[in-house]
Amino acid sequence: MDAKAGSSPQALLRAMNDNPKARPRDLAAQLGVTEADLVAARVGQGATRIDATPDALVPRLGALGPVMALTRNESAVSEKTGVYDNYKSGAHASMVLNGAIDLRIFPNAWVHGFAVEVETDNGVRRSFQVFDAAGDAVHKVILPLDADPTEWLAIRDALATGDASQSLTLQPREPVEAPKSEPEKRDILLKEWERMTDTHQFLRLTAKLRMNRLGAYRIAGAPWVRQLDPAALDTALETCSAQGVEVMVFVGNRGCIQIHTGPLNTMKKMGPWQNVLDPDFNLHLRSDHVAELWAVEKPTRRGPALSIEGFDKDGMLILQVFGSRSGETDHRPAFAEVVATLESVRAEAEKEAVA
Repeated sequence: MDAKAGSSPQALLRAMNDNPKARPRDLAAQLGVTEADLVAARVGQGATRIDATPDALVPRLGALGPVMALTRNESAVSEKTGVYDNYKSGAHASMVLNGAIDLRIFPNAWVHGFAVEVETDNGVRRSFQVFDAAGDAVHKVILPLDADPTEWLAIRDALATGDASQSLTLQPREPVEAPKSEPEKRDILLKEWERMTDTHQFLRLTAKLRMNRLGAYRIAGAPWVRQLDPAALDTALETCSAQGVEVMVFVGNRGCIQIHTGPLNTMKKMGPWQNVLDPDFNLHLRSDHVAELWAVEKPTRRGPALSIEGFDKDGMLILQVFGSRSGETDHRPAFAEVVATLESVRAEAEKEAVA
């Protein structure tokens, strides 16, 4: 599927020049193309196609020093500042794991890569941007405006593919998987849930029972899950911020999950957006996109792992928030106390009675 009719590379370039302040994702939506189409249109004019393979790109990024790592989905954006140290390669999943940059990488989704240079009022913004087969952003690495570009240019040149085309052949976007439950298997689900010793066993369990994450939550019930009022997500984040409760915030897409561990110092609500605006971590969350919110407990060898998980109207996981883990335990009592105060979804009969 090429860029839609009427959206030739030349037309896309004009649109970008006419709307220099527009966010690329928003402009792409207005034009009926993908964000990757916009970047491809700039090949030869500030963009260079590069090898998007994580094993080729990510190990080189440490040479840049501190940069911004950006991972997003339709409803949440995570921005972390740090150095890309300690890359671990894997055929199906790779990772970067250090005190600042914490990523889970799924290489099959790292399809289209670009080195991008954009003129701004404050200088040239340089980044590496990776997109999936459908043209959706998977991960971006953004060099500070005042950084020496020497290493960035060296990586660009080392990974340049030589492909000068300004359009992409994209695949149709895979739809979000609807919630899948097997109510007749609830007893098996609960029995196996109780036997878990690691949170990573959960998705294998649901797959074995032909369910998925949200479908399992909908039928599990106490003591493992409690459905919360969607507005409780803002309450939880603001309470953790006010009380200094350190958390782990997971934001991801099909190709990358980015994790922040630490406090949420500066919260600022702006319209539908809930924001964390800290020096080394920014979170931008469309709270109004949260259609279902669940408090979930999973047993592990290191104690119970408690999370708050938000899903959109289609059943897509927007983000997960855990209490920050220590070396010995997955349980943080202060976070559990915050979760315990959050309002549950009221039964329909109770809602009608109040109305």
